[in-house]
Amino acid sequence: MQTSTVTGHRPGSAGYRRLSVALFAAGLATFAMLYSTQPLLPELATAFDVSAGQSAFSVSLATLGLGVALLIAGPASEVFGRTRLMRWSVVAAAAIAVLCAFAPNWPTLLALRGMQGVALAGLPAVAMAYLREEVHEDSHARASGLYIAGTAVGGMTGRLIAGGLADLGGWRTALGGIAVLGVACAVLLIALLPESRNFTATPASPRNLLDQTGKVLKDPALLMLYAIAATAMGAFVAVYNASGFRFAAAPYELGPGLASLVFVVYLVGSAASATAGRLADSYGRHLVVPIGCLVTLAGVAITLTHQLALIVLGLAVMTAGFFAVHGVASGWVAARAHATGGGTAQAASLYLFAYYLGSSVFGGLAGAAWTHAAWPGVTAEASALFLLTLMLALMLRHRVRN
Repeated sequence: MQTSTVTGHRPGSAGYRRLSVALFAAGLATFAMLYSTQPLLPELATAFDVSAGQSAFSVSLATLGLGVALLIAGPASEVFGRTRLMRWSVVAAAAIAVLCAFAPNWPTLLALRGMQGVALAGLPAVAMAYLREEVHEDSHARASGLYIAGTAVGGMTGRLIAGGLADLGGWRTALGGIAVLGVACAVLLIALLPESRNFTATPASPRNLLDQTGKVLKDPALLMLYAIAATAMGAFVAVYNASGFRFAAAPYELGPGLASLVFVVYLVGSAASATAGRLADSYGRHLVVPIGCLVTLAGVAITLTHQLALIVLGLAVMTAGFFAVHGVASGWVAARAHATGGGTAQAASLYLFAYYLGSSVFGGLAGAAWTHAAWPGVTAEASALFLLTLMLALMLRHRVRN
């Protein structure tokens, strides 16, 4: 829960700069580790003699583990504190990343990836609640956008490092490089993250935590935001999971290093998230989210071409739209929960649970869609999900104006 005894950090202050760098690094590490195997799916399928759909489990199990753990991590932070949980989360995940590079077989790698997802939950579960409490109220959307921008850069960096190192030394070298990045970012987080000043621990009462959680499960606006998270993320991950197989197949036949360069478009997502946050502060979240949905649909449509440059353009457009939607919607959850008297950490956790559940389920289905209907099947899945996201955003626009 939040008090107002101390003014939040304002942009330009030393505390805001430390907070921004620390959470940017943490977001980078979290998403670099979480999606480290995505550009390696074709290579993992070959190395372990598994199908395209089975190789996608290395991503889906990590996101599923994270999603389930979020349901515990968010409420736990209300009792034990935000900063402690975030620090331990990144440290534990980095340690498991080291073990992933030495996994002796496919079941062990899958088990470690599931454990890594659980370990990672502590950061995304409370980052938005921490920002809601520690940043001045006139800069909430901007700060949320910057954090989401860090996650976008993390998604790009992790995939680029993994893909490039896979060309040099195989998947073990790739995952080892990601582990080094995770350790470095964990050190930055521990050194720079300001302690909470506006956090008051909730009594360790199961009934109290259940009451808080009940509030954020009864609000229709929050339920629509959770659904937006599931459908948008499911579509986004489905496209990127299948893109590795598309680029590895004829007529492109790109290796992991070259194929991973497509993730440079995450820079567009990073910029879009930060920009969408500023626009949301100025014009309202209810206007920015539906526009972001339309942009994602346009991007998916462009990828239906067979020209490589246009495919990459389509991915860039889709990525910009997705991160605009996610950057604004994730901050909206914390704001809405605070306005209705619910637990911000619980609401953020449920949003991200839906987000990663969508990633696990719909992202996992992308392998089957690719196997049975190639790229048109993948775009049909993604388009249907993004259309549902748009419908939810329009319904939310008529219900909530804050």
